[in-house]
Amino acid sequence: MTDSKEILLEVQQLQKSFGDRIVLNGIDLQVGKGEVIVILGPSGCGKSTFLRCLNGLESVQGGVIQYRGQNLAEGNVDWPEVRQHIGMVFQNYDLFPHMTVIDNILLGPLQVQKRDKNEALQQAEQLLDRVGLLDRKDAYPRQLSGGQKQRIAIVRALCMNPDIILFDEVTASLDPEMVREVLDVILGLANQGMTMIIVTHEMGFAKSVGDRIVFIDQGKICEIATAQQFFTAPATERAQHFLDIFQY
Repeated sequence: MTDSKEILLEVQQLQKSFGDRIVLNGIDLQVGKGEVIVILGPSGCGKSTFLRCLNGLESVQGGVIQYRGQNLAEGNVDWPEVRQHIGMVFQNYDLFPHMTVIDNILLGPLQVQKRDKNEALQQAEQLLDRVGLLDRKDAYPRQLSGGQKQRIAIVRALCMNPDIILFDEVTASLDPEMVREVLDVILGLANQGMTMIIVTHEMGFAKSVGDRIVFIDQGKICEIATAQQFFTAPATERAQHFLDIFQY
């Protein structure tokens, strides 16, 4: 349910297999504009694969991914075009090591979107300032901490002006003291109305940022609930067991 929100993305009966192994088995989900959906579930349940299907990084074997009047699950999709609107931030940053921070950020806006350099630079610097890293714009990735690199990756995605950003376990590779600085940036985006789908194992963060929690197990959605409902009174035994493991 998305109440009166405009539906940006709708997934119907999504199927994904690797050989004989079914990874996603009939996923249904609507994503409303300005909504933050947090996907939880045990390791190997299909969370990250689901995000990769939405971004065209994995092919699908059936179902519908409806976005802007197009079914992204069909062939002949212009994925470079779609990825300008459905951005993704990965666990391992994927910054180009030979390029400075600002050049990493500007690569997409200038080379893909063909935007005016001064306009794109102004936006990039504003975003860097917002995440507290404007003073590092001429640094190289090797000169940054993991938390700083992840914040740069978020700025790079934002500078493409996407409709939706997908976050795939973006704190999983970080030392504990660096996790909070990245999560604070994502919380700020949520407060500003950014539409996001987030895969995370940070339970406290999931409760604080999520409009809805989507709990996936064995490739199926077992439960969809508000964060408050999910963490205080999960509807399924499987979700309760999952939360017990995290001692939430």
